[in-house]
Amino acid sequence: MQRQFERVRQQLFRQLLWVVAPAILAALGLAVTAVSCTTVTRALVVPPTIPGATFIGSAACADCHEEIVRDFHTAVHANLQARGVNALEVGCESCHGPGSLHSESGGEPGTILNPKQDPLTCYQCHLTTRAAFNLPYHHPVPEGRLTCGDCHDPHRGPAVKGAGTSLLSGSEGCYECHTAQRGPYVFEHEAMREGCTVCHVPHGSVNAKLLTQRNASLCLKCHLVERQPGGRVLIGGFDHSLLLAQGACWSAGCHEAVHGSQVNSSLRY
Repeated sequence: MQRQFERVRQQLFRQLLWVVAPAILAALGLAVTAVSCTTVTRALVVPPTIPGATFIGSAACADCHEEIVRDFHTAVHANLQARGVNALEVGCESCHGPGSLHSESGGEPGTILNPKQDPLTCYQCHLTTRAAFNLPYHHPVPEGRLTCGDCHDPHRGPAVKGAGTSLLSGSEGCYECHTAQRGPYVFEHEAMREGCTVCHVPHGSVNAKLLTQRNASLCLKCHLVERQPGGRVLIGGFDHSLLLAQGACWSAGCHEAVHGSQVNSSLRY
């Protein structure tokens, strides 16, 4: 009886919602339209616009950018191409905007969008990335000291520079700037084998050094903790009860060589 009553209550609530919700929206000056999911066609990506320019298709771009157009079919971003009679294979123009003015002027500056100089074009699709750059700690893309193109290659192969079939290969792009972290080390931190993103968020984080988690919580994702009676906390068979209260594993003066050490197997220095 109770279950039947609950089903009836939910049904009445849904019916009431269909009656009341449109009235509320109308009072607010809004409109609601009932549509079928099977009849709606959504445009997932809307190419940027350039005043006065029209789309001419990627084939025209090959007149000057032959190598880029040739290799673009291998790129992850090639999936953005809109094919068909009306689309003219808008591949390059999906990010750079319509290219008629650029082509007619022989490549005059200001006639095409350059995402490498202005990340706003990238943000049209990568909304979460834009949000990440607004977090307290981030790579200096908003400040103009770094561009999306410094880490990503939109024209050929994987979007992340150096990325292959493993997390580690994706770190090659990081090592272009962070050369000291590449190694090799006599005593390496095993996490390095899985790549930088095991510990770091590449775009932005609420934690210093773009860490995925703050303080010892980051290390304890991998290093087994054994809690014993009396408040003892064993990590690696050693009592860390007092040490954990002194700060992060690397800032408390214990494991400072977090990426790897040349002289100490415990990564102390």
